[in-house]
Amino acid sequence: MTTTYRFTDEQIEHVIEQGLFYMCACPAQVAESIRHLRGLYAYQQSCVDTEGNDSRVHQAIAETAMAAHALMEDCMERVITLEQWDRTTLDMPPHLRQRQMQEI
Repeated sequence: MTTTYRFTDEQIEHVIEQGLFYMCACPAQVAESIRHLRGLYAYQQSCVDTEGNDSRVHQAIAETAMAAHALMEDCMERVITLEQWDRTTLDMPPHLRQRQMQEI
């Protein structure tokens, strides 16, 4: 199974960092879920390649992880569009940064 990601690992990490810095957890939670699903997929791929394992089980888990991954990337696209994040840099928009800083 080939994997196609709309967001690079670096972009996912950047969204998480933005959330930590500005104390805005929701987009970061979506990014964290994407990161975990990628890890689950990679782990299952290593299990598929291990002799003695029932590859059908690990393939089923890998396929389901990628289906969930696609849904979470859809969610990330919606979140950054709705909140007006900079799509090029994935920086949190100024109006959200200001709101988060006022709440501190």
